Amino acid sequence: MLSLSCKAAIKAVVFLGSKLSSGERMGLKEVAAFIGENEHTVGKLLQRLVKEGLICSVKGPRGGFYLTPEQVDLPVIRIVHVMDGEDVFKQCGLGLSQCSDSHPCPFHDGFKPIREEFRELCEAHRVRDLYEGVNDGLTHLVG
Repeated sequence: MLSLSCKAAIKAVVFLGSKLSSGERMGLKEVAAFIGENEHTVGKLLQRLVKEGLICSVKGPRGGFYLTPEQVDLPVIRIVHVMDGEDVFKQCGLGLSQCSDSHPCPFHDGFKPIREEFRELCEAHRVRDLYEGVNDGLTHLVG
């Protein structure tokens, strides 16, 4: 359902959020290494997130990427909208371009409520909700 870039963006934002209390700013290489993605991909997605105001960056020797207290309270759906757009919550479970209530694919009736529930999950969870579990050791960002 979510693109690989969107998943990487969520992991990167959660990782950056987990550093809020320490005040650390993380470099591109550190973020990419931690989330297990290549630097080029992570660099592009971090730039996009900065441009959209979902994360901050500072250049220079003490620079890096970070989140503000206001940014960690943003719902996860904001990241999804920036990376994948609204259509991710309207896509067919089989990837068909012509799938609807009047012209359903074989998965349509079962997939539609799952897709809607996932949207509600993204709307309800804030970045803070995700990184608190990581900081407490209850959830993980790396496999």
